[in-house]
Amino acid sequence: MFVEKNRPLSLNELLRKTSTICSLPLFYDRLNEAINHPRSSLADIGKIISEDQGLSTRLLRLANSPIFGYHARIDSITRALTLIGTQQLRDLALSISIMGTFKDIPEDLLSMQSFWKHSIACGIFSRNLAMLRREVNPERFFLAGMLHDLGLLVIATVMPQLSKTLLQERQDQQQLLSLVEQQTLGYDHATVGGALLEMWKIPLNLSEPVACHHNPDAALKYALEAAIIHIADIFCHAFELGAAPGWPVPILNKPAWQRLDIRLAQLEPLLDQSFEQIDETLAILTEAP
Repeated sequence: MFVEKNRPLSLNELLRKTSTICSLPLFYDRLNEAINHPRSSLADIGKIISEDQGLSTRLLRLANSPIFGYHARIDSITRALTLIGTQQLRDLALSISIMGTFKDIPEDLLSMQSFWKHSIACGIFSRNLAMLRREVNPERFFLAGMLHDLGLLVIATVMPQLSKTLLQERQDQQQLLSLVEQQTLGYDHATVGGALLEMWKIPLNLSEPVACHHNPDAALKYALEAAIIHIADIFCHAFELGAAPGWPVPILNKPAWQRLDIRLAQLEPLLDQSFEQIDETLAILTEAP
């Protein structure tokens, strides 16, 4: 699975290598087609999801978790589709499936437990910030937050030795990884993640926030989404969620914070709610079904 190179690859070379190693989960196109077909029923959509037993089991556990807070038990995918929504469940299903796509990265290269804790925490913070703002379909914010560091997995998969070097340099220099990557590669993991999602034909409202989470000013169409992922990522680093102690916290982009239009007094209950959800969500998404 791993491709070793003696030199850094250009972004286009990296994406070409990635396309031969990792592909978008096959069910996603079928699921999208069913959701968008006027004659599809919830049963038709649920059947596609239920074909993957591990995926459907995790989705049901997630649907019954405190994230959604339903009092009555959700015991079927069709019921989950009814209560949560088809687009929302599709986004949750995609996030779970992509976790499986990059499951073979060695622990001595990248701690996947720490990586997914950071990623899921970013997704939870992003979702809750979106809910606080009453944004439509907060699950897309969860997906964008959860995939914000997808580019790290791509670099580790295609250029493992170089990835190890970059991570060591970040530690030695006490520098932001994105800056170390820019110095060596000419691009960073945020750019890689956004480009991969775009190559997979994932909508721009997901790919652009991922690409711009370190530089939300660069977002041309989805500036609010990029701002939310940017702030959520800062929360994760500040509270050392999946990050090693002493790692530098990304610099806050002030226009991004202003764009959220959230009062500081609203943050404490949001953070408390998020902390309660992170560990349980991590357990649901990483433990065997």
